[in-house]
Amino acid sequence: MKLQDYLKDVEKFLKDYLVSSGASGYVLGLSGGVDSSLVASIAKSAVGKDNLCCLLMPIYSNKKDVEDGIKVAESIDVNYVVIDGSKTFEVLKQEFIDKGVPNTDESVYNLKVRLRMSMLYAYAQNHNYLVLGTDNADESYTGYFTKYGDGACDVLPIVHLLKSEVVEAAKLYRIPYELAERTPTAGLFEGQTDEKEMGVTYKELDDFLLGKEIKQSSKERIEYLHKISEHKRSEIPSPKKYIRD
Repeated sequence: MKLQDYLKDVEKFLKDYLVSSGASGYVLGLSGGVDSSLVASIAKSAVGKDNLCCLLMPIYSNKKDVEDGIKVAESIDVNYVVIDGSKTFEVLKQEFIDKGVPNTDESVYNLKVRLRMSMLYAYAQNHNYLVLGTDNADESYTGYFTKYGDGACDVLPIVHLLKSEVVEAAKLYRIPYELAERTPTAGLFEGQTDEKEMGVTYKELDDFLLGKEIKQSSKERIEYLHKISEHKRSEIPSPKKYIRD
């Protein structure tokens, strides 16, 4: 199947799912990166501008990230709201410090992501909307998402697309070239990039998922990431069912 035909299938899925769910629309977090930009474009084509809202949620973020997010929203003509979570984040972080709980770098970064998801679900509940996730196939396989953060959503429109396919699809939806080709980053701290954090390139990940040969060290790294993140993709474990007398 050609990519453009598959994208039409995704649009139909989103349109039909919205009707069957009884929800009024969709909301997603728009970062200015290619994944969220593509999801916003697909959703707009599926359900229209009036049934979609994008939230830009800076938390001590790079100013450029917000500018890129606004640029995407305006270039594809979608409704958007900027909600700054910096003050809330600072209060929560300080509360942990005051109680003697150490703040590790990882817990702080994930707190930002989970706060953003709380904002999305608050907005969704207020408007009877569903939350769209933006994880692609590479991120899903490696677990490169925060559990109950950007991994929490109601629908995953592009989870079956490789990163290279996401970039190609973004161009089909006429997302500005410089944003489609922007270095992937979650914007959690200065100089952070997806590939640095994962320890493997998206090109290697795509090739691995396509069954192509890649260097052994990269293959081992990908398999390791998949193994340690299995809990993110699995159902929440519970003991056997209680059978009452």
